[in-house]
Amino acid sequence: MVNYFSFGNRMMATISNSPTQTRFHAFRMNIFGDRTAARPASVGVTTALASVLIFTIVVDILGNLLVILSVFRNKKLRNAGNIFVVSLSVADLVVAVYPYPLVLMAIFHNDWIMGDFHCQVSGFIMGLSVIGSIFNITAIAINRYCYICHSLQYDRLYSIKNTCCYLCLTWALTAIATVPNFFVGSLQYDPRVFSCTFAQTVSSYYTTSVVVIHFLIPLLVVSFCYMRIWVLVIQVKHRVKPEHKLKVKPSDLRNFLTMFMVFVLFAVCWAPLNFIGLAVAINPEKVAPKIPEWLFVTSYFMAYFNSCLNAIIYGLLNQNFRKEYKTILLALCTPRMFFVDNSKYGTEGLKSKPSPAITNNNIAEVNL
Repeated sequence: MVNYFSFGNRMMATISNSPTQTRFHAFRMNIFGDRTAARPASVGVTTALASVLIFTIVVDILGNLLVILSVFRNKKLRNAGNIFVVSLSVADLVVAVYPYPLVLMAIFHNDWIMGDFHCQVSGFIMGLSVIGSIFNITAIAINRYCYICHSLQYDRLYSIKNTCCYLCLTWALTAIATVPNFFVGSLQYDPRVFSCTFAQTVSSYYTTSVVVIHFLIPLLVVSFCYMRIWVLVIQVKHRVKPEHKLKVKPSDLRNFLTMFMVFVLFAVCWAPLNFIGLAVAINPEKVAPKIPEWLFVTSYFMAYFNSCLNAIIYGLLNQNFRKEYKTILLALCTPRMFFVDNSKYGTEGLKSKPSPAITNNNIAEVNL
């Protein structure tokens, strides 16, 4: 996922002596000149941003730990598809542990005080997390598509060995997509969002390609997978394909909507920042100065906020995860209960093969 702090319409009014901010000042002077002078953020703005980020960090850490522990404890949740769910939780978790606290510290000090090394590392980890998230969401959608639309081949395609290979491939592609930023531009600190990120300064073509590869193509793939699932379910439900056996229950649809909502929320939270970057890449000189700073900052913190939403969605829409959440939280008061496997008490399960993701439920019982 591309970050577009290099295309802002304002510049710091005062620059500290740190090499990180000195390079940022020189970069913005080179691109926009004195037209980009920025005002220090108001107390109200910094308070709001800090509040949003604190909430995001707390919910991100607690929620994603609950997801990981739930899959670990419940046998019905330990299946091939949920490997990608855990991987997605890890991608969301790492930013709350390292980059976000540094951003929060920059908000409190109204400056980056951690030095250039932490700026470089935090920016890299943030990019790794974001790209890893969208690639894992894509992997989950493909897994679900194979399970519903190609169920006869599913067990062969998603054996434990193959699933581990797919997971390694997902993160290998994530690393490949992230590393080029080191060769096309250095990491910079942007005072508008108190964050270090990749400065996309090479060319409009590079920025456009990053948006397309890291955001638009994955969204198209996920949309195709979910559309095909819905088409199949509708066809079977209305007997367009009478040879298919269907048994739809409200809980089945809720479980499908769980993953679909994860995808939708990711797209909604990241779309503004990506479309801003795409618009700026098309015509930097005309578009960049016209983008309001409040819009840019809001779009970026919307993207931040997304990392804490998945665990909430699982708990709200999925009964198995919700039960595990309650059990784990109760175990904080009674530690011995933590090691009790509650999978036998689950109520949402197919007696055949387990569902590929989120729970042991399928959207429907479909015999292909």
